[in-house]
Amino acid sequence: MKKSLVILVIVLVGFQVNAQYREKDGNRIGISAGISQMSLLSSNFKAKPEMGFMGGLSVRGNFYNDFSMTYGMQFINNSFSLETLSTLGKKEDAKYTVSGVQIRLLLSYNIVEDYVAVDFGPVLQVNGKLKVESNKEKNILTGTLLKAEDIVDVTTINGNLYFGMTAGSKRVKAIIFYQYGVNNFMNKLNKDDDLKALNGGNKFKGNIGLLGAQLLVSL
Repeated sequence: MKKSLVILVIVLVGFQVNAQYREKDGNRIGISAGISQMSLLSSNFKAKPEMGFMGGLSVRGNFYNDFSMTYGMQFINNSFSLETLSTLGKKEDAKYTVSGVQIRLLLSYNIVEDYVAVDFGPVLQVNGKLKVESNKEKNILTGTLLKAEDIVDVTTINGNLYFGMTAGSKRVKAIIFYQYGVNNFMNKLNKDDDLKALNGGNKFKGNIGLLGAQLLVSL
C-alpha cells in the first residue's frame, strides 16, 4: 500500500506539472475526506448498512470540451452488519469492517465549468479481510450454520462502478457518490467446501453497495 501511495504522488505531480501548459484553468490537486455507508447486497444474509469513512488525494484535469478526468487514491474504512444469533439465542447484529485503498479513474461532464459536474467511471479496490466485532465472532449468522468469524476471508481485489456529482466553488466542493461492486465480494469463500456446506450448500454471493459524501479542497 505504501508503494502504491508513492506511485500515486509521482503521477499526481507529473499530471499537475503538465497541466500548467494547458490553455484552460481547472487542473488541480485535491484533498478529500468524508463519510460512507456500505451495505452487502446479498441473498445469503440479512445485511444492514453501517457508517464508515474514506479520504485521500486526487487530481482533476481538463480532458476534451466539456469533459474532464479525475485520477486519485482513497483510503477506506467501511462497515456493514449482518443479523446473527448470539450464544443465548438472541437476535443481534454483528458489525463487519473492511479497510483498504481505492484507485479511481473518472470521466466528468462539466454541467457548469469549475462548479458543477457529474462523475462516472471504474474504481479498483484493494482491501484486507473483514474484521468482525470480537464479542460476536461466535454468533451464528441467521439462516445458516456459519459463525460470524467464518466469512471474513473475502475477495481482496474488487472492481466497482462509480456514479457521483461534484458541486461548489473552485476551491471547495461537495461530492455525493454511489459505488456498485461488479464482482462477487464473497467469491473467495466458495473455495472452501466446508463453508459452503454450513451455508446450506449455497454459493456465497455478495456485491458491494457504497454511498458516500465528501468535502473536496483543491490546492
